[in-house]
Formats: sequence, structure tokens, C-alpha cells
Amino acid sequence: MKKLTLPIVATAAALVFAAAFTQASTKEEVTKRGVFNCGVSTGLPGFSIADEKGVWAGIDVDVCKAIAAATLGDASKIKYIPLNAKERFTALQSGEIDALVRGTTWTLTRDTSLGLNFTGVNYYDGQGFLVSKKLGVKSALELDGAAVCIQSGTTTELNLADYFKENNMSYKAVVFDTHDATAKAFDNGRCDVLTSDQSQLYGLRTHLSKPEDAVVLPEVISKEPLGPVVRQGDDAWFNIVKWSLNAMIQAEELGITQANVDEMKASSKSPAVRRLLGLEGIAGKGLGLNDDWAYQIIKQVGNYGEVFERNVGTGSPLKIERGLNALWNKGGIMYTPPLR
Repeated sequence: MKKLTLPIVATAAALVFAAAFTQASTKEEVTKRGVFNCGVSTGLPGFSIADEKGVWAGIDVDVCKAIAAATLGDASKIKYIPLNAKERFTALQSGEIDALVRGTTWTLTRDTSLGLNFTGVNYYDGQGFLVSKKLGVKSALELDGAAVCIQSGTTTELNLADYFKENNMSYKAVVFDTHDATAKAFDNGRCDVLTSDQSQLYGLRTHLSKPEDAVVLPEVISKEPLGPVVRQGDDAWFNIVKWSLNAMIQAEELGITQANVDEMKASSKSPAVRRLLGLEGIAGKGLGLNDDWAYQIIKQVGNYGEVFERNVGTGSPLKIERGLNALWNKGGIMYTPPLR
């Protein structure tokens, strides 16, 4: 009898599929370890950066904290692992980190061919250009022939090439591996322009010797939905990371803050508030978490609006307006499915 042989591709896919179900879940590993390993950037003000004492802060850091608070009940039980753009996906694929939260753009290729899943968007962004005021440029369309500082391993490289080609302009790419190296090169005059996500440009500008001498041009040339990423094949962990972010957004919509969460838990009659705080409905059962998982996030980290304002908002050194990142009912597109 002729032996049946499966195609190599199908066999490989089957092995990967089987492996996903023989490994312990990420939640189990994190709980057993007692620490959540979160991949962050090598240092970007407002998003993920460590101070001189090694204390991390930023929007992305606060998402890490929310995941730890939901899973372990303690937002401080985190090991931050700084990664550059080239390292980040390999670190997640290999299991070095449990989730990647470092300004990563959600794209078709990344969502389908890397064995990874994006869990949502914690910052809606777009690529822009930072130039010295001395250059006298008012528009990106005046940048023909410019030397452009850019970070390798990012969507920024392709967006830049597309934009200049579409507008019949030329440029010289000056490429670096990290945010800091890119900013230093711009500051030292090695390029005319620094291009990146606009949020990153505002952060990198604070690293310049004379931040007031640089300006972000008005053009936004791409869509950059940035959000947390996990490995494929672990739906339970995917759901925990996804709903940890959603809980912060929903809390802002319901008016629940760090300051009033205890009062709301004790006295609110709102069904939506009571569901979010674990007082009724499915509570934590659907996620395999304690009923107070969302309460812990809000109490220890805050709602999305609080996180945005203290890290990058008008009260921070970056002074970024909410824009697209405002709630859907406040002029933005920040939106979460119902928690019910």
C-alpha cells in the first residue's frame, strides 16, 4: 500500500499548532513566576523610559502595569525588558517576554506572518517630520534632496520611501538602530530631518540640546495604530491583555478614576460601573481572573485619560493634545467593546 505523505507546509503548520497546545499558558507561567515580563522601548519620553533610579514611566509602561495588576493583583510585579525595533518581535516569539508594549504599529504582515496577535490600540499615531527652524521649511513637500534620520526595522522606512516617491522627491536615508542614536544624529547636524511617529518626535525633541529650535511639520503621512502584542496560540492570555487595556478606556468613559474608584465601588448604582468593578455580571470568570481585576487596574494605574494626561498630555513635558486619542464621544476614536 502506498504510504500517505503530508505536504511539508501542512506538516510544519500541524507541528506548530500542536506545540501551542502542549505548552503551558502564558498566564500560568506569569502566575507561577510571580512577575510579568514586559517588552518596552530602549527609552522614549512619554511612552517608556527609565529615570536615573531605574524607575520606568510612560503610556506603554502603564499598560504593562495594568496587565500585571489584572493578572497578579500588583502593578509593580513587572520586569521591564528594553528592546530596539529589530529585537522586539524575536524576543516575543522566543518567550523572552510575555507581551510587547513598545509603540508597535499594527499591520497586516505583522498580524499574520510573525506568529503574533495585536490586542488593541493604546495610541493612534501617524508619521511626521521634525526639522530645525533654521532650515526655514514649512511643509514636508519642501524636503526634496534632504538627508533624513530614521530608525531601522520600523514601518517608518517604507512610509518615507512611499511618500517621497509619490511626490517625485529624493532623499538620503541616515539609518540608526535606536531612538537615542537617531535624535543625537539630528542634534549633531548629520541630517536635515528626523522622521518617526509624531508621538515619538515630540518625545525625541525633549532630548535635543535646544528643543525650542526644532519644529514638527504639519503633514501626517501614515496611519500608525500602536498597541500591545502577544504570541498567537494562547487565546486566554490574548484576552487578558486586550481587556486590561479596554478596562482603562471604559473606566474613563464611565468617569471612574483612581481617586473615586472606591467610592464608585461602594455606592454606584450604574450597572455598567458595577460590571466593570466586578460587582455583578460575569466579573472575572470569563478571563480566568479575580472578580476585582479591573478595580485593581483603575486603583493602581488609573483610567486611560489619566494615563494619557500624566505621560504625554498638555500637563506633561510633551504637551500633546488628545486628538484621535480622545474618547469616541469626545471627538476622538478611542473606543472599547461593551464590558458585559
